[in-house]
Amino acid sequence: MTSFPSKGRLLYEGKAKRIYATDNSDELLVEYKNSLTAFNALKKDTLEGKGELNNKISSCLFKYLADNGVENHWVRQVDDIHQVVRSMTIIPVEVIVRNIATGSLVKRLGVQDGLKLAFPLVEYCYKSDELGDPLIIHDHAVLFGWADDEQLNQIKAICLEVNRLLANLFDRLGIILVDFKLEFGLDSRGRLMLADEVSPDTCRFWDKETMAKLDKDRFRQDLGDVLGAYREIWARLQRHFGI
Repeated sequence: MTSFPSKGRLLYEGKAKRIYATDNSDELLVEYKNSLTAFNALKKDTLEGKGELNNKISSCLFKYLADNGVENHWVRQVDDIHQVVRSMTIIPVEVIVRNIATGSLVKRLGVQDGLKLAFPLVEYCYKSDELGDPLIIHDHAVLFGWADDEQLNQIKAICLEVNRLLANLFDRLGIILVDFKLEFGLDSRGRLMLADEVSPDTCRFWDKETMAKLDKDRFRQDLGDVLGAYREIWARLQRHFGI
């Protein structure tokens, strides 16, 4: 672990994280919470140790992505539940990348659950808790000023590269990367880069042999042993990277 930065005022508290100012205007301190939420926070719980696992998993994956050319906001992990990130202006467009049809895609379109897609499907949502993060298209984001055309094209390209890198990594770990959600922001110099987190809260992971779900779907679907699934993801990453 590295030295702990100054913990300034609370800037934002979301469902899974708290964001604090530091004495460096270009950096923020992220605290991962033990809270679990689903269905736009209609279902809630607390799970001791969940924040620590997400902090470690997300730090590991952000470092892996950065080492492979994907710029992101992660700077360093400082302890079990905190990490330092670059200060970003978040773009209010969430991106979902799907390799297998499941979840809301199946409900919306009636396609077969578990269908392997011929190519990665990239979907956009307007980041709004009040509206339930509604699905949008490229033109919505441009027309309403949430992102410009160049940014969206760059975002899609980054998402597809992240998908390639993560799918290859998790395949080596015996895990199928089903789908995941990403967020993006602009740093103080206007550079677009990956933000938020990459964890079992924001990704769907299925074991290649058993097809067991190793992500937040265990909470959504009342499958039990949520923490065990998160621990399994972290254990396989630790073995792979020698952490």
